[in-house]
Amino acid sequence: MNKYILRASMIGTLVGGAVLLKDYTGGGICPSKETIEGKTVIVTGANTGIGKETALELAKRGGKVIMACRDMGKCEDAAREIRGKTLSHNVFAKHLDLASSKSIKEFAKQILEEEEHVDILINNAAVMRCPHWKTEDNFEMQFGVNHLGHFLLTNLLLEKLKTSGNSRIINVSSLAHIAGEIDFDDINCEKKKYNTKAAYCQSKLANVLFTNELAKRLQGTGVTANSLHPGVADTELGRHTGMHQSAFSSAVLAPIFWFVIKSPKQAAQPNVYLAVAEELKGVSGKYFNGLKEKEPAPQAVDEETAKKLWEESAKLVHLEDALRECKAQ
Repeated sequence: MNKYILRASMIGTLVGGAVLLKDYTGGGICPSKETIEGKTVIVTGANTGIGKETALELAKRGGKVIMACRDMGKCEDAAREIRGKTLSHNVFAKHLDLASSKSIKEFAKQILEEEEHVDILINNAAVMRCPHWKTEDNFEMQFGVNHLGHFLLTNLLLEKLKTSGNSRIINVSSLAHIAGEIDFDDINCEKKKYNTKAAYCQSKLANVLFTNELAKRLQGTGVTANSLHPGVADTELGRHTGMHQSAFSSAVLAPIFWFVIKSPKQAAQPNVYLAVAEELKGVSGKYFNGLKEKEPAPQAVDEETAKKLWEESAKLVHLEDALRECKAQ
């Protein structure tokens, strides 16, 4: 009998140790206990993964959460699930396709007309290493969705964010930005053989550069803008990568991946922290790796590149025309 008790105790210790190690490698939970009653939050790509967990946590903290997604069926299901878990009636699903400037403008108009204020904008949605697809506006899909879509959306909502007072903009980037380069001569990836990794890294570098330039332009307004790397998470984002398609990766490396890859809940903690933490009030133009502020790659802090990217992005999305359209409503 003692032999079985000892064996069970050893197994329990190993399992407990594995769980503790998993929690440690996951980066911890948001240390702030702040609530956000009365605040309105927009989370893009909120029907699954990190976005869904972010929406759930912010709904728990009392916020009015607008889940902005392309797939309305999945979005409605996710919103219904979050309402059930939180008993909050302030969780809403709205259509937003970041691959369509028309959809972005329609969403922004609806928000401007219906919402008194927008306090937190979390630009979370992304595509990763997809085939050489194009957006509705003929942009390379990763650059179009990950950067240009959020660039247009943020600018269309900017006046609402400014008048709301002490609003926060959070752009979800990636550690992949360190391998990124903004190729202004071929920003739409049309002149050379398409490289899915290079295109993804370019889009994630653009997220950080956009954040930094935005923070400069927002100085004195009370609105902050920060970017972050949430960590490598087990979400649908990686469905186009070889790792998810490989039987070897799925079977043999699964135990290793379990330790180093975050759950969506763990990976959502940086979003939540930047959205609610009182100590981050007024902090802007910073890059966070998980819950800690870090220095991004050197090319991500190049002011000339950031300014040029802003100007090029504004031309590509016809920003001035889009702003006039929204004001005309």
